[in-house]
Amino acid sequence: MTQMSYATPVHHTIPLFPLSQGLFPDGMLTLQIFEVRYLDLIKRCHQQQQPFGVAWIKQGSEIQVPGEVPSLHAVGCMANIREFEQLQPTLFRILCQGGLRFQLHEVQPGPYGVWQGRVTYLAQDPEVEVPPAMQAHADRLGKVIASAQQQGVMHKLPIFAPYHLDQCGWLANRYAEAIPASAEQKLQLLSESDPLKRLESVIRLMQLP
Repeated sequence: MTQMSYATPVHHTIPLFPLSQGLFPDGMLTLQIFEVRYLDLIKRCHQQQQPFGVAWIKQGSEIQVPGEVPSLHAVGCMANIREFEQLQPTLFRILCQGGLRFQLHEVQPGPYGVWQGRVTYLAQDPEVEVPPAMQAHADRLGKVIASAQQQGVMHKLPIFAPYHLDQCGWLANRYAEAIPASAEQKLQLLSESDPLKRLESVIRLMQLP
């Protein structure tokens, strides 16, 4: 899957899909699409193999309310469609994988009621190996993955291969998706540019020894 990064800020305009629960890089997101405004968007993204932006809702509703402008958090994540299934003429099921993070600068109305965001993409995590003091957390997730593989239930585990258990950023993101933290706490994790600091923050939130 192609990823992009930019040495200097470059502004892009992307279609937004506001959700109360967001997405992390390489994370898994399953959506049922039934609103008219998103049926067209998702069909075009699938046909053109283009991602869309998942923006975290600060205030407002996932379902369109006439006259309501959703308030969105400043950091989001691109979603790449991995699987597309048309269940009914007006009902799609899609499976998405998280891509680049982005900083949201401005939101404007767009075609068919789909919000458009002016964004700059944030850099991919640098490769930072999990330090020995945190290896137990990598081992714990590794055992979950190994158990699912042995039982033949990997399709039930919301984690895409490859499994970068030795990388701070990947490991932090997988735990960040799973822990029962608030949206604000998860957004702080998503915003953290240092993978090691993000992993340290996740471990503190997990309150594990």
